[in-house]
Amino acid sequence: MSDKKYCIATVGEKLESFLQVIISSSGLRLDFEMLDSDEKLKAYFEGPSLVVRFSGPDVQYLMANKAEGLLALEQIVQEMLRMNSDEHALLCFDAHDYRLNRMQELRLSALTVAERVKETKTPYRFAPMNSRERRIVHLALTDAKDLRSESAGLGPDRHVVVYPAGMPSLPAPPAAPAARPPLRRGRR
Repeated sequence: MSDKKYCIATVGEKLESFLQVIISSSGLRLDFEMLDSDEKLKAYFEGPSLVVRFSGPDVQYLMANKAEGLLALEQIVQEMLRMNSDEHALLCFDAHDYRLNRMQELRLSALTVAERVKETKTPYRFAPMNSRERRIVHLALTDAKDLRSESAGLGPDRHVVVYPAGMPSLPAPPAAPAARPPLRRGRR
């Protein structure tokens, strides 16, 4: 038996049964494989203990809108497994290496921004991203002693700001103006 809480030996059977029901009920033509060997997982920057990789003729439906379906399915499975929020990074759903490539892209962006902030001594505000992506940026910068990163903003506008060490946090950017009703034209 594995000493990992989330691996094929501990949750594989339950996970496989659940995914088969979901896939069958959805009518999507999808296949999946589960990976939990350290050798196969080392490329994933977050360090998951279990990766589920999807393939098949309908995988594009999981990948639409920045893999929204893939992430939603992952979140449903996290709830089904009753994973605590601090355990979410231990499970990763992927298809066509989208998540793997996105992690590498975020890590490279974080390191590039780190150099820019070091040179200019000016904070940098990333575009809004989800909590998993913000976590990757923070992890990529953990060894940078002369920088600090923090999440700022609310809801869908939450983002990462990278600061030179010792610099106080910036005030939040102004909220986007609320949509105004259209002007009425014509006689009154």
